[in-house]
Amino acid sequence: MTRRAVTQQYPETLPELPPRSRGVIGLFEENCTVCMLCARECPDWCIYIDSHKETVPPAAPGGRERSRNVLDRFAIDFALCMYCGICVEVCPFDALFWSPEFEYAETDIRDLTHERDKLREWMWTVPEPPPPDPSAEEAKETAAARRTADRRAAERSRPAEQAEQAEQAEGDREPGEGSAS
Repeated sequence: MTRRAVTQQYPETLPELPPRSRGVIGLFEENCTVCMLCARECPDWCIYIDSHKETVPPAAPGGRERSRNVLDRFAIDFALCMYCGICVEVCPFDALFWSPEFEYAETDIRDLTHERDKLREWMWTVPEPPPPDPSAEEAKETAAARRTADRRAAERSRPAEQAEQAEQAEGDREPGEGSAS
C-alpha cells in the first residue's frame, strides 16, 4: 500500500518468473513407457495417448522375444487442463515436466490441443532442478547403489591383489628354494 503501482509493459518487457513456475507441461518422449498413469489420474481427462505393441528380438541367442509399447500419440488439451500437476507427479519414469513457457495462446480454442511435437519443444525450456541441500541426508536409493558399487569394486580388486601377492612371494624366493628335487 505504501508503494506506487507499476504497470508491466508485457510484450516489450518479459516478466521475471519465480523459479520452477508452472507454465506448460513438457514431454521427454524417450522416458515415456506408455503406462497411461498420467491419463488415468488426470481429473480433467485432458491427456490423450495412443500406442501400439511391438515385438523386440531377443537380446541373447536362445532368449525369448519381448513386446514393448510404442508411443503413437501424446496430446494435452490445454483448454481443459487445470494445471494441477498430478500428471507430472504420478509419472514414474520422469517423462513429464513443468516448463516456465506461458506464451502459447491461440485464436481458436480447438488449437489448444498440443501434440507430442510441441510438448517435446517445451521440454528444452525446463530449467535444471535445484542442487540438493548439502546438509540433507543422502537418498536411500543413492546410498544403496553406492554401497553395491563399492562392494563390487572391492570384489574385483581382491583377485588382482592376490595375484600381486603371489608374484611378490615368487620374486622373494631364491632360485631352487621352493622346489624339491
